[in-house]
Amino acid sequence: MKNNKTPGFETRMIHAGTQPEPVTGARQTPIFQNTSYVFHDADHAASLFNLQTFGFIYSRLTNPTVAALEERLASLEGGRGATCCASGHAAQILAFFAIMAPGDRFIASNRLYGGSITQFGKTFKKFDWQADFVDVDDPENVRRALTPRTKAIFVESLANPGGVVSDLEALSAIAREAEIPLIVDNTMATPYLCRPFEWGADLIVHSTTKFLSGNGTSLGGVVVDSGRFDWAKSGKFPGLAEPEPAYHGLSFYETFGDMAFTMQAHAVGLRDLGATMAPMNAFQTLLGCETLSLRMERHCENGRRIAEFLEGHAAVDWVSCAALPSSPYHGLAQKYLPAGAGSVFTFGVKGGYQAGVKVVESCELFSHLANIGDSRSLILHPASTTHRQLTEEQREAAGAGPAVVRLSVGLETVDDLIADLEQALAAAA
Repeated sequence: MKNNKTPGFETRMIHAGTQPEPVTGARQTPIFQNTSYVFHDADHAASLFNLQTFGFIYSRLTNPTVAALEERLASLEGGRGATCCASGHAAQILAFFAIMAPGDRFIASNRLYGGSITQFGKTFKKFDWQADFVDVDDPENVRRALTPRTKAIFVESLANPGGVVSDLEALSAIAREAEIPLIVDNTMATPYLCRPFEWGADLIVHSTTKFLSGNGTSLGGVVVDSGRFDWAKSGKFPGLAEPEPAYHGLSFYETFGDMAFTMQAHAVGLRDLGATMAPMNAFQTLLGCETLSLRMERHCENGRRIAEFLEGHAAVDWVSCAALPSSPYHGLAQKYLPAGAGSVFTFGVKGGYQAGVKVVESCELFSHLANIGDSRSLILHPASTTHRQLTEEQREAAGAGPAVVRLSVGLETVDDLIADLEQALAAAA
């Protein structure tokens, strides 16, 4: 802007990363549904491949529609750069791919989405990356788990499924002492509710499939880099600070500075992992971002109303929602999520596993499916679905015990949602 004033969040969620298309004047960013891009001449091609010039080569690496989304998400999170990819799980692999070597370890919260626990605890072992799961409610557990091979700390700002809030400021202090990055999954909160970089996070990941897209149509993920981490200082991150053989000995950190991670994630991560975001999905997510603040306000209000209803219901044992004053995370939510504690939370049904299943199967307006962040309200029984592959002990630690039901509260008329849950609880009882 001409007055050099930083635009507000709502302005950036509509305008950041996009301009009228220069050839046609189209105001909405087009879907660049193509694989490759013509070089001006041989020198231009060489400079692109040598990372001496910014531009487009091949859509596995970069694509104009995807690039627009990357710039928008970096702006919304207050980051330096972003790398979009095929899914939230792809974003997690991309984040660790740049910093881990065989035999390295990282510390992860034991309260994560069940798929992340499985990915970290089982699939990552095939790369000889070892995850140490700890209860991060006590940050000292993280400090005690540090080893010389620990390369990162990973938490969710607002944990799926139980609405647990991580103490980002305390965790970032430990990460700084250990000279390792704090990686925060901000999917459930979105940058509208939580600003992890302002509390010391170094990398943020999202499943853009969820609230950023907002309508259940488009898979995607992103890694956003704060640009503030010194990848050379400790000597722990050779992939970013030491010469890269594939680019004639170029050091990403020496060459690109605060864009080092983002450049490496594109030039090496997407090049070799191939987990590229589709242009159509980037386009749909750009559209979703345009209404993010409006949607999150309604999500949070509906979620709070339903949590209050459930907390007073005779068929419900407990409700885990940080919006409630009774939640042990209510104070952290007021600190880190002042605009609202999200709309994904859990509650426990009296009657155990079978009662939980019955509630889910009896809902008519809530859709029974494995997603969150849709404009439609969603319901799930984690113990029989998303957390099914975990041990009973892991499910309990993650807040996904046998009687647990997870809600992702959507944008419908809240009284209709309450009525649907009322009849489902009655059917289960």
